[in-house]
Amino acid sequence: MRTATPPPVAPTGDHHDLAIALFAVIVLVTLAITVWVGRRGSAAEDFYAGGRDFTPLQNGFALAGDYLSAASFLGVAGLIALYGYDGVLYSIGFLVAWLVVLMLVAELVRNAGRYTLADVLALRLRRRKVRAAAGGASVVVTLFYLVAQMVGAGSLVALLLGTNSSGARTWTIVAVGGLMIVYVTVGGMRATTWIQIVKAVLLVAGSVLLTVLLMMRFHGDVAELMRQAAQHSGAGRRYLEPGLKYGASVTSRLDFFSLGLALVLGTAGLPHILSRFYTVPTARAARRSTMWAIGLVGGFYLMAIALGLGATALVGSAEVRHANPAGNTAVPLLALVLGGGNGSTGGVLLFALISAIAFATILAVVAGLTLASSAAFAHDIWAGAWRGRPRRGGRRAAVPASRRARGGRARGEHARGGATEREEVGVARIAAVVIGAIAIALSLFAQQMNVAFLVGLAFAVAASANLPVLLYSLFWRRFTARGAVWSVYGGLVPAVLLVAFSPVVSGSKAALFPGVDFHWFPLENPGIVSIPLGFLAGWIGTLTSPEPADADRYAELEVRSLTGAGAA
Repeated sequence: MRTATPPPVAPTGDHHDLAIALFAVIVLVTLAITVWVGRRGSAAEDFYAGGRDFTPLQNGFALAGDYLSAASFLGVAGLIALYGYDGVLYSIGFLVAWLVVLMLVAELVRNAGRYTLADVLALRLRRRKVRAAAGGASVVVTLFYLVAQMVGAGSLVALLLGTNSSGARTWTIVAVGGLMIVYVTVGGMRATTWIQIVKAVLLVAGSVLLTVLLMMRFHGDVAELMRQAAQHSGAGRRYLEPGLKYGASVTSRLDFFSLGLALVLGTAGLPHILSRFYTVPTARAARRSTMWAIGLVGGFYLMAIALGLGATALVGSAEVRHANPAGNTAVPLLALVLGGGNGSTGGVLLFALISAIAFATILAVVAGLTLASSAAFAHDIWAGAWRGRPRRGGRRAAVPASRRARGGRARGEHARGGATEREEVGVARIAAVVIGAIAIALSLFAQQMNVAFLVGLAFAVAASANLPVLLYSLFWRRFTARGAVWSVYGGLVPAVLLVAFSPVVSGSKAALFPGVDFHWFPLENPGIVSIPLGFLAGWIGTLTSPEPADADRYAELEVRSLTGAGAA
């Protein structure tokens, strides 16, 4: 077997300064967008939904930007570089998930809700405890997702600085957390959406550039690319066959099935994806946004497969693992080689450019996640559940645009369950600070884990807690408030507990706490158990509910979700 290409190392000296300068440009541009856009409105609809005036094309790019996170750009390519065929399974699962979103939830959620998932439930299940459960689950899901993005940021900047020290990753995680708090508290959804659009354009353009350079290196011969990847993988032909990561035992095969189930079903339950459907004016625009997003996401994941193979072929699996044990830095290392190698101007320029794009990716996604979690806390838990019973459907009275423009009560003084819109937005900003701090603390323990794997856990929790209650509420006439609460907690609690007592947390070298072993659940992803439990708990809760379902409220939800009559 031929020796792999000599390991590229991170740039130093003047080249290092160039990469840092590009990072600074990305940060300054995104901050400028945030400040500029954040001055345009401070009402709840501006903060949560960006004024609902984005076009399907704009929102499609924003959806793709929200979805194509560090897990996509760094984690998936890294897993392919390390595990070949088994890593490709992540990209397939992430893509197929969008078909569930398109067919089942996009238009219905846009018509039935206002800002959050809990709004959809509150249209027919008007209980404080339902809002509290749905809001709490959304906060937990986004925290899992935030940890993955911050770990990716730490790995990226550590590579840029040419160090594996935990100190560099720690300060990077803190800095990213601080920036995401600024984006959300100052700009809200409107600024976050424009940052996502800019980031999606940069990410797709950077991926196209790398893919073109890679295929030119192999003269367009995909078969040769695969042969070289297998040769430099350290596993030979097994690299191109199933089982390198998930085929060693029955447990690993079950883990693969659990992961696939979570990836395919989890997207439809992600709070930051669902909330983006409220930024367009109609349900038809929501569907068209989803179709744009599917095209962008599908093209990107095809390129991600090629880039993962290219990293193995030109860098080598051993060197990818040496730079970062989880493979999170495979794409920047590939960029360094494609540009001419370490020490060359082209190599360093391309390395710095791709690293900056990856950093922009992380900044944009963490902003969207923080906004979704702070909205869930302020809109659902604080205003909807704690401050008082929401009005009918959890909605405020409609306010004419002319009154809204004059200020006063029309700009946020309408009481909602004892809280004004202005108070609610203020609480959301405070929640963004607190949630950001919690995410930073959790990220410090997960610095050596693959970001795509961490996102897989977030998908499992979303598919267990959010998807069952959403589908039951939209499609099951007999569904009750007790069923909703049981469904959320029946999926959320087992998912979190199974992760806590799995090899992810203890009992393995790659665990959060490698020095101890208290795991008893053998799988790394809990989806195969927790997702059915979420559906089962909702079914049992409904059957045992002392109060029957309200047929009139279900009819109202059905008409509104299918026709848009009365939608915000």
